[in-house]
Amino acid sequence: MDLSVIVPVYNEQDNVGRLCSAIANALRSSGLSYEVLLVDDGSKDETFNRAVGLLGEYPELRVVRLRRNCGQTPAMAAGIEHARGEVLVTMDGDLQNDPEDIPIFIAKINEGYDLVVGWRHDRKDKLITRKIPSRIANWLIGKVTGVPIKDNGCSLKAFRASVIKRVPLYSEMHRFIPAMASLAGPRLAEIKVRHHPRQYGKSKYGLSRIYKVLLDLFAIKTIIGFSARPLAWFVAPAVISLLISGVCLGISFYDAFASDRFVDTTTAGVGVLFGALAVFLVMTGIIAELVYKTSEYRLEHVAVPASVEDRLLSE
Repeated sequence: MDLSVIVPVYNEQDNVGRLCSAIANALRSSGLSYEVLLVDDGSKDETFNRAVGLLGEYPELRVVRLRRNCGQTPAMAAGIEHARGEVLVTMDGDLQNDPEDIPIFIAKINEGYDLVVGWRHDRKDKLITRKIPSRIANWLIGKVTGVPIKDNGCSLKAFRASVIKRVPLYSEMHRFIPAMASLAGPRLAEIKVRHHPRQYGKSKYGLSRIYKVLLDLFAIKTIIGFSARPLAWFVAPAVISLLISGVCLGISFYDAFASDRFVDTTTAGVGVLFGALAVFLVMTGIIAELVYKTSEYRLEHVAVPASVEDRLLSE
């Protein structure tokens, strides 16, 4: 299969029908074999039932249902796991992303890129609660991760399946996919996309997510730094531990041989413990280096069934 379009939805009962119609209209004449995965993130309205009702109308549609509301990133990860296309496109389910842009992403991927990121250059969102925090976050993410993307929060992205299926996603990590994918050294491009005002439903984003983004940014920086040289992350504290051990043992030897005082067993014991800690950290760093250099992420693909009933998946 050429393409999988992955759309996490949460309480989007008024949008799912229009969304499927818009995607079908955008891809009908593309000549691509494709599937659309609607991932219902534990919606509390009629989103799931309406999505199920569309299965008969759209043979390319599959519905994945999460048992509870897990968040956009786990929903996106579930869609990625179940997708079988060679190229995966992710987008929001509120129709602010335009499905008509999908062929542009495919064309860019066909130029040899592994990851194509959308940039909402004319964003139709509120200035104070959405645009300004987003600009600050994009600048900060670029500085910390070293991957300068103008719009990390844009869900409209395209990936080669061989790349994105190797990227671990959790928490709010979907906005850091370019930074996480940079570990594999992909060819990355950014293109302008259309952005429409939300017409139905309510936005699930707000200022309350800022602290989550900051925590995830710290985690991403740690992961990227660790992946570059795992041993270095263990050697640095090992050196500090070794210095403390040397000072403590030095004091103990001085008391034993150069003065009339008794050896302070507490100081000597602390020195031995910190010395042992230094050895332990170095050995752990060596193991981490070996594991990282030889390990590979592996995800099993789920076969796409033909019948309507079997196109309902649950997580």
